[in-house]
Amino acid sequence: MQVLSGLSLAEIEEITDKLNASKYRARQIHNWIYLKSVNSIDEMTDLSVKFREELKKTAIVSDIKVKIKQMSLDGTIKYLLEFPDGECVETVLMRFDNRANLTACVSSQVGCAVNCSFCATGKRGFIRNLTYKEIVEQVLTIQRDTGLKVTNIVFMGQGEPLLNLDNVLKAMKIFNENFQIGARRITVSTSGILSGIDKLADIDMQSTLAISLHAPNHEIRRKLMQIENKYPMNELKSALKNYIQKTGRRITVEYLLIKDLNDTIDSAVQLAEYLDDLKCNINLIPYNSVNETGYQKPSKNSIMRFKSLLEQSGKKVTVRLERGADIDAACGQLSGKADKLPM
Repeated sequence: MQVLSGLSLAEIEEITDKLNASKYRARQIHNWIYLKSVNSIDEMTDLSVKFREELKKTAIVSDIKVKIKQMSLDGTIKYLLEFPDGECVETVLMRFDNRANLTACVSSQVGCAVNCSFCATGKRGFIRNLTYKEIVEQVLTIQRDTGLKVTNIVFMGQGEPLLNLDNVLKAMKIFNENFQIGARRITVSTSGILSGIDKLADIDMQSTLAISLHAPNHEIRRKLMQIENKYPMNELKSALKNYIQKTGRRITVEYLLIKDLNDTIDSAVQLAEYLDDLKCNINLIPYNSVNETGYQKPSKNSIMRFKSLLEQSGKKVTVRLERGADIDAACGQLSGKADKLPM
């Protein structure tokens, strides 16, 4: 049985050709999938009943199940999705007051090999990459369930996107061409996979590159992120300079603030020095609680002091709004495990 979600228009045309239908029918199906986000072929009401019955013999809209859905007090929605092989990932829809933007935070892998000490996903270890269709399905699931149109995509869910770069790039192309989401509204976040950053520089990616830095120096970053042992900060900086030079684009630096570890005045000074000659914006992320890490969120005063010190360097600095922490949907809290969620 052919799954329609994730197919290009040309691939859908192959299906309609076999059914002796016109290319116009393929365009109708394509629109129902990506622009109207239907759950079933029966909902494609501008197709004849006879044609729908023929199509249902060879195709279905999706084979992904929503295992669990949770809604935060702030309107954030988290989905635990189950794939046909039984593996699960979480994806999140974030809504912000007084903004038209609807942001989908998508996963790129089941589990994660990077295993940052502050992140729930890494504690599962790496299980497998997601296909580009499974990435696309996360956004389609959100749109089918809510009836809303996703406007922004962030690859900040489970997994390291640059360790599954081919599928991520294919999914980005579909988001751009089929969902009509502009490249500038897509962000790819990485812990610092140098080969992936170099590849994105070579293809001149028009989307935003976000770097999960989270530390002002090698010693603290090595404690937080095992990736620092393979790709140390000095080499990462060289790759980022090359990326900025080739693309001309500003990067986003993500910095997780952890009480008494990397939120000190010295940390702010060192971070400002490290970023001084990089064309970047800085996004500060107050730590969100994850079991067994021992880390704590800094005080509001500490967060604002850190922000003020960085702003003195001339960089644009923002503090990320916390979304979905009450349902473990905030940054670093996704695990993709059903046994940690309420039924």
